[in-house]
Amino acid sequence: MPAPLPAYLNAIGTAVPGHDIHEAFIRWARDRVDARSARLFDRMAGRSGIAHRWSVLPPTKAIAVADSVDTQRLHAGSPVDPGGFYAIDPHPGTAERMAIYADAAPGLALEAIAALQETIALGTITHLVVASCTGFVAPGIDQIIARRLALPATVERLLIGFMGCYAAVVALRSARHIVRSEPGARVLVVTVELSTLHLQAVSEIEPLLAMLQFGDGAAAALVTSDPSGFELEAPFATALPDSEALIRWDITDQGFAMHLSGEVPGRIAQALADPAFRAAASGGRPADTVDGWAVHAGGRSILDAVEHALALPADALDASRAVLSANGNMSSATLMFVLQRLLAGPDIARGVALAFGPGLAAEGIGFRSAPRC
Repeated sequence: MPAPLPAYLNAIGTAVPGHDIHEAFIRWARDRVDARSARLFDRMAGRSGIAHRWSVLPPTKAIAVADSVDTQRLHAGSPVDPGGFYAIDPHPGTAERMAIYADAAPGLALEAIAALQETIALGTITHLVVASCTGFVAPGIDQIIARRLALPATVERLLIGFMGCYAAVVALRSARHIVRSEPGARVLVVTVELSTLHLQAVSEIEPLLAMLQFGDGAAAALVTSDPSGFELEAPFATALPDSEALIRWDITDQGFAMHLSGEVPGRIAQALADPAFRAAASGGRPADTVDGWAVHAGGRSILDAVEHALALPADALDASRAVLSANGNMSSATLMFVLQRLLAGPDIARGVALAFGPGLAAEGIGFRSAPRC
């Protein structure tokens, strides 16, 4: 039997909303804690490596914010300012948040698809794979996207839900399997997350630092057997023992409550020190043979942990750090933003895409640049 044809990640388009809420969140969060915790929060926010995070929630009227005794800046009002979505007590319930998700998630996904179409012709899409963990709606956003794109009713759909930050790997892995079994398939992969719909009215430092990481974003990619972009190689997966409580979502009456333990970076570094786990978390590729790293930008400390544990060059995770700075952690969409940056760079002979998420589990896939014609 002949070997299956390779599958290629041909191109990626991305989109974020136009409302930057990062500084507004910092102001809101630091006012919820005591003076000692506020100093810690400020220090952690300054070290986060994040400059911007974007939200689908609309701005309110401009407000003046004091930067010092002598200067002020005008900011568009954030969701926590008077007139904003979260300016009521208690905060809006899960039903109200899901109503926004049902409208805004497909809309942002379509913006990413439009960006993808600016770089490549989609042709006849045969399969649609959608990943999202920040909302639920039925009919699903896969059906909404297919309808708005006027895809034929025969298109095969797969919705990957509630897998968190590593769902992009699962989506690309699924697309690879489809193309390798059906070489004529043209798979549209979409990841879309609206993390800012889940602000929690807490006053504890750990959940506030977790919420500091997250923003909204969407990505769309085309996976086919056409030899361009990145060839998707063998996927891999593993999990840390006794780590189930470190990363989780809890469904509450006021949205989804994210729990991201401060132990996560240390546990990842500890696990990567074990040769067996390190081999499993890189698909058996020794770190010194990899010239392209697409690591999910889950936070500066996570990127630092991976860099130090694998003894990577100082610039190895530049693409991940740039995405973190410009957008924060967009859950499943984040890794696609990193891959988009790598696609625009030099050829890669041996790449690894790696993400950590609930479980605590690691999912990854190998890749390399397709031969240039």
